[in-house]
Amino acid sequence: MSFEEADCDYLDGEIVERNVGEPPHSEVQRQLVFYFASLSKRQAVYPYPELRMRVSESRYRVADLAVFRERLPASVPTQPPLIVVEVVSRDDRYTEIVRKLGDYLNWGVAHIWLVDPWLRKLYVYSGAGLNEVPAFEIPEFEARIPASEVF
Repeated sequence: MSFEEADCDYLDGEIVERNVGEPPHSEVQRQLVFYFASLSKRQAVYPYPELRMRVSESRYRVADLAVFRERLPASVPTQPPLIVVEVVSRDDRYTEIVRKLGDYLNWGVAHIWLVDPWLRKLYVYSGAGLNEVPAFEIPEFEARIPASEVF
């Protein structure tokens, strides 16, 4: 799958533009990439920002950050990462965010996180919906990322 718009999702035959982040969005991405880069010194963890992934036969999503337990080959991943992080952009719509998080859940992503840099809040997404949390937990690595390390 290839098309000119690198920052777009591809959903059931339609190219869908993504909202591009402003500095608060980018700062959150930077902080999380740094966190996982540091964690990678002790664990097999590979963070990939702005990564296109095939979440189903007809749906490709670009995650703000995807964290895998192994290095990826040079192709579009077809197996889910351990963690996907989406960072709210100023122009994001709630329904579109939830739909995207649902795609990750259906694909089998173990940890689906949402960060709102405007409200400075962290959320975990599951089959029960979005739940605000004080920190992100990664039991596989006995790791915890409090909001103070994200903002």
